[in-house]
Amino acid sequence: MKKRTRFVPILLWLFSFFMVSAQNNAQKDSTRLLAPNYLKKGDTIAIVAPAGILRNKKPYIDKAITVAKSWGLHVVVGKNMYNQNHHFAGTDAERASDFQAALDNPNVKAIWCARGGYGSVRILDRLDFTKFAKHPKWIIGYSDVTAFHNHLNNLGYETIHAMMGSSFWFEEEEIQQSIQSLKKALFGKELSYQVSGSKYNKEGEASGKLVGGNLTLLLTMLGSKSQLNTAGNILFIEEIGEYKYHVDRVLQSLKRAGYFDKLKGVIVGDMSKIRRNTTKWGSSVEELILDVFAEYNFPVLFNFPAGHEPDNRALLFGREVTINVSKTQSTLQFK
Repeated sequence: MKKRTRFVPILLWLFSFFMVSAQNNAQKDSTRLLAPNYLKKGDTIAIVAPAGILRNKKPYIDKAITVAKSWGLHVVVGKNMYNQNHHFAGTDAERASDFQAALDNPNVKAIWCARGGYGSVRILDRLDFTKFAKHPKWIIGYSDVTAFHNHLNNLGYETIHAMMGSSFWFEEEEIQQSIQSLKKALFGKELSYQVSGSKYNKEGEASGKLVGGNLTLLLTMLGSKSQLNTAGNILFIEEIGEYKYHVDRVLQSLKRAGYFDKLKGVIVGDMSKIRRNTTKWGSSVEELILDVFAEYNFPVLFNFPAGHEPDNRALLFGREVTINVSKTQSTLQFK
């Protein structure tokens, strides 16, 4: 009996060990975000306007429709897309109705946002993702569409940070890389990027889920159910038309909220059309960013071609990536 009783604690310990290991593995698996089905020829993509007004932008949307059709896709557009309600492409109710219709339609495999501007956050809480969960689809866009990226990544779904329908206002030869990378992302082709070096790069290698978006929108999501959990992730940021003090204010606010405490790395996209203040800031925007991240031991990659410039490479938000950052050249590899 004594020999048997000696084995009981050992058996209990082994049982506990394997149970904890199984729970940890389950937790790791549960952190993986669900990728909607990749598109194939014959699938349907919807173009909707969740935010800013589309005044005089129909020719660019028509070009987007032509390109999508050249990929073998059917295209539907929101019935309220060209409505005008002051700053917005229709009322909040109209914009939400178009987005909801696309979310609920099981035949729609991707929702391509027509443009950003401002307005996505106003309709976010009007949307019901119940039917979307049964038939997940890709949400595509950038800038103001960050609101949807953050919200859906929190719900457990991957999204695509990429050009929008109205991006065709650029000359087509300027946006070829944007077009081709979006097609690759939608159709499930391998995505990897080599990025020119920068003297500002903070060197190192890191892996984690890629999340983020427009800096101002990241701040807008702070404190809400759409705020990202950045722990263990790699953060992408971009901005347009702001003063350096605004960029610093946003980064400092996110920092105070613990946004960067458990990050694995940062990718800095386009910082476009930074405005000049009458009182000079005193450093470059790159130096400003490095100053905010100085106390953290993770790599920072500058010069990534994504944001408000013509070359806006598609990024799979919520997908595991590895970055390798050096002063001469950096790489981003999606798993």
